[in-house]
Amino acid sequence: MKKAIIYTLLFVAIQALLPVLIQQALGLITGTVPVMDAKLMIICLTANSVAVLALFFLMRWTQVSRSYVRSRPWGVLFWCALAAAGAVIPSTWLQEQMPELPNFAEQEFDMILKDRWGYLAVGLLAPVCEELVFRGAVLRSLLRWAGHHWVAISISALLFALVHANPAQMPHAFVIGLLLGWLYYRTDSVVPGVVYHWVNNSIAYVVYNLYPDPSLRLIDILGGSQRSVAAAVLFSLFILLPSLYQLNLRLRKAA
Repeated sequence: MKKAIIYTLLFVAIQALLPVLIQQALGLITGTVPVMDAKLMIICLTANSVAVLALFFLMRWTQVSRSYVRSRPWGVLFWCALAAAGAVIPSTWLQEQMPELPNFAEQEFDMILKDRWGYLAVGLLAPVCEELVFRGAVLRSLLRWAGHHWVAISISALLFALVHANPAQMPHAFVIGLLLGWLYYRTDSVVPGVVYHWVNNSIAYVVYNLYPDPSLRLIDILGGSQRSVAAAVLFSLFILLPSLYQLNLRLRKAA
């Protein structure tokens, strides 16, 4: 448990301090502290991911092995991608039924996601970085400590939700953290989680650019009909539930 907390705090510290250091360093070079615009935020997010990956690899807090990929788990990865796609609408619908939570990062996300380079930070680097930290290091240490794997998975999902530091994201992050933790526990690999996480973030990036108004709800996107919303949720469940069933059958550790 102690290691999991340390890993999480180090992740948070890098996310909080490195952008400030980058901003101040640029100020020393140019003579003026730059405004934190979209480009600078993307640079900082990219630097955060690279720094975290470098630290966790150098300290060997997370382990990366080719053995899982060598087992050719292409069916598992396909169903991971399909499950991520199928979860988007039901997750959005559930979140809309909850009381509206503060969205402290709305303006920052708007700036980042509207920039094409934002996909590098949000769609590519973030899934790899977060899976290696929260599943490859945090959950791995918790599984050694906890008496039951679902206790470890739940704690790791809670930590994953809390580090987002944005109430509007936390419910979705917690639920996804449970699923990602299950994928890691069953396979002892971050690869399925990276694929799921990548598809989830990529869909969020595409949808945001298609419908940039954050106040839009599913009913607005689907033509103003509750029947259309219900049909979309049902159709998505017909994708999500069989995908989870297939994953439950196929997930296994590499020999």
